[in-house]
Amino acid sequence: MLITGSHKKTFVFGSLSMDGRQMFRQYPKMNGEVFLKYLKCLKRKFKKFVFFYDGAPSHRTKAVTEFFEDNKDCILPVRLPRCSPEFNPLEECWRQGKKDIVGSRFPPTFEDLKKNISVYYRTRRFGLDIIKYLCQ
Repeated sequence: MLITGSHKKTFVFGSLSMDGRQMFRQYPKMNGEVFLKYLKCLKRKFKKFVFFYDGAPSHRTKAVTEFFEDNKDCILPVRLPRCSPEFNPLEECWRQGKKDIVGSRFPPTFEDLKKNISVYYRTRRFGLDIIKYLCQ
C-alpha cells in the first residue's frame, strides 16, 4: 500500500435518471454550499425530477432546505432511510469506480487521480436498473 502522508481530498456528486442520463461533478470539498451548486446544475440539466438523497450533513443545510422549498414545483426531494445504501444505485457507481480507477494501480499523483476520476465518471455509462434499487 502506498502511503504518502497527504490529506488531499476530492469529492464526487452523482445522479442517475430513469432514462439513462447521468451527471457527475467533482469538487474540492463537500459542504452545503457545494451541494447547492450541484443541485442547481441538476436543475438546469433535468428541469423537473424526483431527487433521492441520503441525508448527509451537506444535504441538510438551511440553504439546501430553502432551495428545495423554492423549487417544489420542479424538484421532489425524497430522503432515503438511514444506513440503507442498498436503496441507492449510486453506491454501485461508487463501488465500480473505486475498483476501476484504483483497483489495480494507484495513480502516481493526486492530480492524476482527480483526472482519472473525472474522465471515468464523464465517459462511463452505468445502465443500472434504478427501479430494482427503489423497490427493494
